[in-house]
Amino acid sequence: MKLIIGLGNPDDKYKENRHNVGQLFIDYLKEQKLKGVSLVKSSTFMNNSGEFVAKKVGRDFNLDNLFIVHDDLDIALGDYKIQKGKGPKEHRGLISIDEALGRSDYWHVRIGVDSRDLGQRIPGEVYVLEDFTESEKEILRGVFGEIYLDLKSNYLNG
Repeated sequence: MKLIIGLGNPDDKYKENRHNVGQLFIDYLKEQKLKGVSLVKSSTFMNNSGEFVAKKVGRDFNLDNLFIVHDDLDIALGDYKIQKGKGPKEHRGLISIDEALGRSDYWHVRIGVDSRDLGQRIPGEVYVLEDFTESEKEILRGVFGEIYLDLKSNYLNG
């Protein structure tokens, strides 16, 4: 069984934040009615994601079947990467997961959220806690479709 966990922060006030793109993607996947895949939203704050993931997967889970969906400021809004063992350089949620699991060789579904103006870049830790704009949500819907097709075709079979 494949397990896809979308990271984010609990509480409705964070629901539309860039940091919650992982949970927004889980909502999208639930609409697609995937079979043989468990879809889960983390219920802890981002920086404590490790304790949630460790409880979900347990000791004997094959990390080849674990997909962590998260925001990535190193990737432009509208782009994504699916990579095993590679996440952004500074992402406290992923650091927490790596520490809790004792390893980092799980799949990362890295969804780009950066659409900041180069001339007026606000700090990343502030930016990710802001809500997506309506035009950004439209871009996300398109990239969610691309990621879904990529996962279904290349990663979730077998």
